[in-house]
Amino acid sequence: MSDPASRDCDLVVVGSGAAGLSTAVTAAFLGLDVIVLEKHTQIGGATAWSGGWMWIPRNPLAVEAGIVEDVSAPRAYLEAELGEFFDSARIDAFLEQGPKMVAFHRDHTSLDFIDGNGIPDFHDRAPYAGRGGRSVCAAPFDGRALGKDVHRLREPLDQVSPFGMGVASGADFRHFLDATRKWASFLYAARRVTRHLAEAAIYGRGLWLVGGNALAGALFKSARDLGVEVVTDADAKAPLVDHGRVVGVRLADGREFRARRGVVLAGGGFPHDRARMSQLFPRAPTGREHWSAAPDENTGDAMRLGEAAGGVVGRELSHAGAWVPVSLSTRRDGSLARFPHLFERAKPGLIMVTRFGKRFANEADSYHDVMQGLFATLPQDEPAEAWLICDHDFQRRYGLGRTRPRPFPITPWLKRGYLQRGATLAELAATCGIDAAGLAATVATFNNGAREGRDDEFHRGDSPYNKVQGDSEHKPNPCVAPILRAPFYAVKILAGSLGTFSGLETDASARALDASGQPIEGLYAVGNDAESLMGGHYPAGGITLGPAMTFGYIAAHHAAGVPLDNNRKGAARA
Repeated sequence: MSDPASRDCDLVVVGSGAAGLSTAVTAAFLGLDVIVLEKHTQIGGATAWSGGWMWIPRNPLAVEAGIVEDVSAPRAYLEAELGEFFDSARIDAFLEQGPKMVAFHRDHTSLDFIDGNGIPDFHDRAPYAGRGGRSVCAAPFDGRALGKDVHRLREPLDQVSPFGMGVASGADFRHFLDATRKWASFLYAARRVTRHLAEAAIYGRGLWLVGGNALAGALFKSARDLGVEVVTDADAKAPLVDHGRVVGVRLADGREFRARRGVVLAGGGFPHDRARMSQLFPRAPTGREHWSAAPDENTGDAMRLGEAAGGVVGRELSHAGAWVPVSLSTRRDGSLARFPHLFERAKPGLIMVTRFGKRFANEADSYHDVMQGLFATLPQDEPAEAWLICDHDFQRRYGLGRTRPRPFPITPWLKRGYLQRGATLAELAATCGIDAAGLAATVATFNNGAREGRDDEFHRGDSPYNKVQGDSEHKPNPCVAPILRAPFYAVKILAGSLGTFSGLETDASARALDASGQPIEGLYAVGNDAESLMGGHYPAGGITLGPAMTFGYIAAHHAAGVPLDNNRKGAARA
C-alpha cells in the first residue's frame, strides 16, 4: 500500500510505466530497497494503454522458434535507418542486453511473453530489415493475482476497449472482427465478453489483462512480490542534490524521498507539456495544435527535474514525437477523448485525403510514416488535418475510428458529429469541407486499380508490414479494395502522438549527462524521459517499450553495482 510518509531507500524511481517498473523490479531482485513514485492515482502510465509490444531482436522466443540471426543484422538495419542519429554505444548496449532482459523476466518474475515472430519491421527496403522474430509482447495476465491491488492498476484505454475490455492484437482482435461472420469467432467473442462483464459486475473491472495492461500488471505484481513500495499521488518536482550528486527527490506537497544509490527518471516524457511542444514540435507553435493519445498527467515533470539537476534535453532529432493520426470526440462526462488510428488504415476499402481531396501517403504504412506524409503535403502554417474516407461496406466490416463495425450502431456518432455521412461522395465532401472534384477524381483513380488489387499511386499492400496490417482473407491484395457502396463515411484526423522522442541525454548505462557530456552522479533517465535511442526515427513497432524495458534493466544493474551478466539475487548486498 502507499505510504504517505517521507523516507529513505536505496533507489527512487519516478514513474510506474514499463521503464520505471522494469527498473524497480530488476533493482529489487538485485537486493535494493526501491520506492516508485507515481504522479497519477493509478499505476501503469502510458504502458497500461499501449499494445504492450517490445522490439527486442534476438529475443529468446525467436531463438526457441529457430529464428537465429547475428547481432550484426539488426545493428545494420538500425544503422541504415538512423543515419547520423546512430549512437553506437547505446545501440550496442540495447542489442546486447535486450535478450537478457527478456530472459530475466521469464526466469525470475511474473512477466511472461508471447512472440511476434510473424511481425516484420516497418521498412522492408532498408538493408537487413527483419521479416519477423524481433518482437515480443506481454502474455495475457490474470489480474486476480494482484488481489485488491488490481484496482490500483490503470484500466485499458476506453476508446479502444469495448465495454472496458482489453483486446489484444493478432488472433484476439481477429476473432472480434469476425464475430458476425464466423461461428467460431462469435463463440470466442461471446465467451470473452461474458467473462469480462461478469468480472466487471463482481470486481468492478475486467481481470483478464492483455497487451500493455498485462505488461503493467505483471510488472506491478513482480514489484510487489519483491517488496517495492509504489507511492501514488506522488508528484515529483525537484531533485535533492548533495555536492553534485542526486540523492533524492522532493514532491509538490513537500515530502522528500532520499536514495542512497540514485534516482531514475521514468515519467513518460512531455506529450502534454505545451511549452516544450511549442519549442520542439514544428506543427504546434503554441503547443495547442497537437493532440497526444498519452495520459494527461504526462507533462514533462521528470524531465524538468532532470534539467534542474544539470541534465540536458537533446533538440537535434529527426522528430521530437512519435506521430500518429488522432480523431477527437467528447466523452459523456464532457472530457475530450483522443483516438489513435492504428488499425483500420491498412484494411481494404479506405483512403486518407487532405481538404483538397488528394491522398498523401500509403495508408497502410506505420502511423509515424503516414503523419510525415501529411506534414510534407500541407503548407507549414496550415493545421495538419485530413479525412479518413470509406464506404458503407467498410464501416460495417471494420469500423472507422471510434465507430465500431456491425452489430454496433453508428447513429450516436452521427448525431455527435464525429462520423460524417453522405449519400454521395459529393455530399460527403460538402459536409466535410473537402474539394468535391478533387475527391471524386481521387476515388475514381484509386478504384481503377483497386478493382484489380493495385494501388498505382502509393503501392499499398506491397510491403510485408502492409500485408500483416491488412485483411489476410481479402484477395488479391489484403490492403486494397474499391470504395463503391453508398452511403459514404468520413472521420476527421488531426496531428497527434503516442509519446515523445526528445528527452534527457544519457549514456549506455542510462546515466543522465550534463552539458559537457559527463554523467551526473546518482541520476538516470529511461523510457521517454531519455532521448530516443532511435534518434526520432521509427523503424519498427515496439521501439519505445523495447528500449524502455531494456534500459530500465541496465540502469538497475548500474545503480546496484552488479555486472550485467550477474542476476544472482541479493548480489547488491553481498
